[in-house]
Amino acid sequence: MKALYNKVDKNVLKARLIADKTPRLTLSFYHYYHLRNPQFFRDHFYMMLAEIGVLGRIYVSYEGVNAQVSIPEAGIEDFKTALQNITFLQNIRLNFAIEDDGKSFFKLLIKVRDKIVADGLDDASFDVTNKGIHLNAEAFNTLADDPDTIIVDMRNHYESEVGFFKNAILPDVETFREALPVVEKMLSGKKDKHIIMYCTGGIRCEKASAYYKHKGFKHVYQVEGGIIEYARKAAELGIENKFVGKNFVFDERLGERISQDIVSRCHQCGNPSDHHVNCANDACHILFIQCESCGVLHEHTCSEKCQSFNKLPEAEKAELRNTVEFNGTKFGKGRYKAHKKDDMLNIV
Repeated sequence: MKALYNKVDKNVLKARLIADKTPRLTLSFYHYYHLRNPQFFRDHFYMMLAEIGVLGRIYVSYEGVNAQVSIPEAGIEDFKTALQNITFLQNIRLNFAIEDDGKSFFKLLIKVRDKIVADGLDDASFDVTNKGIHLNAEAFNTLADDPDTIIVDMRNHYESEVGFFKNAILPDVETFREALPVVEKMLSGKKDKHIIMYCTGGIRCEKASAYYKHKGFKHVYQVEGGIIEYARKAAELGIENKFVGKNFVFDERLGERISQDIVSRCHQCGNPSDHHVNCANDACHILFIQCESCGVLHEHTCSEKCQSFNKLPEAEKAELRNTVEFNGTKFGKGRYKAHKKDDMLNIV
């Protein structure tokens, strides 16, 4: 029987990926569908994709599939054929990455979860299929030009910090679950307005649009295929691209450039930068924005404390790992900003 899980050390896998010159394509797809046996489907899907050489992160649940994957360019037709052999994934829209060097994932990981996106909603309380109207790039631009239209970013604050649609509302939230009630409150008294929501690839807006329609919002729209598809179509059609900056992505790349604008700043020195990194101290690993100069100066760590910790002998680090507090244990994703007034909050 073929293995259904990867058991090779991640550092070995990363080294293999870096050395491998095979051209690869990064793409994402999702579909809400009532799966009777997610575990059975998960195992079948794993064997099918592993055979093609697919890498990536896929969530499977009773409500469907959410996938971000990297595929050998030579195997893309085999991949499409494999999807066509799965009834509910036939003719699924594939969102291909805008900037792609093929180094987005280093292993295939398929997990069975309660939901394909953690939203905290009771799906039985509303019709999840009664979703908002999908807008292609041209339709979005037209409606976005209406001064009475409200554009809402349904992503997290560390995503919108580096890029967003012009004139969009940017909720200061850390999770999609947190965003739903916050956005509803922000839109209080605006249930008759045209509301356009957007996210990375469309999956969060798919659920959110149905939820807000259930809550009484009358004109709910979502950007078809999310930022990824919008940027691709805008370029293809030669129309105005209303997205400014970089699109944050949840893979090894951590972002793909949509426009040349840099709308955020290095969290350490405050200079313009939209380069997300994880602190090189694995005991911290906080996500933050770091410019190239600070990356060299701080050896890709978020603080002097992490920089010093990384230089300790492995035995000493292992002993201290669970007793020392770092930025990654104090703050959520992207919350730590050393150049702000707290300046490392005395933990250096």
